[in-house]
Amino acid sequence: MELFNILPFLVWFETDAAKALGAGLAMSIGSIAPALAIGNMVGKAMEALGRNPEARAAVQTNMILGVAFAEAIGIYALLTALIIAFVV
Repeated sequence: MELFNILPFLVWFETDAAKALGAGLAMSIGSIAPALAIGNMVGKAMEALGRNPEARAAVQTNMILGVAFAEAIGIYALLTALIIAFVV
């Protein structure tokens, strides 16, 4: 589908609807990667703890740090969605 076929539909959108759509897309796309990353990290940490239970402190510390960094990306997506919805 070419852009010229979509263009009349995009012009038809009102600004509030376009802002809501943009904020929803920013939040939904921006929260997929952190969710996958956190799930992968926790799964790998549980696998590591199953193989070597004595390394619990080191694995848990690194996992919590990684989860915090991944969660920060989700918070950036939320802030971007709020800026699109209320400021732009």
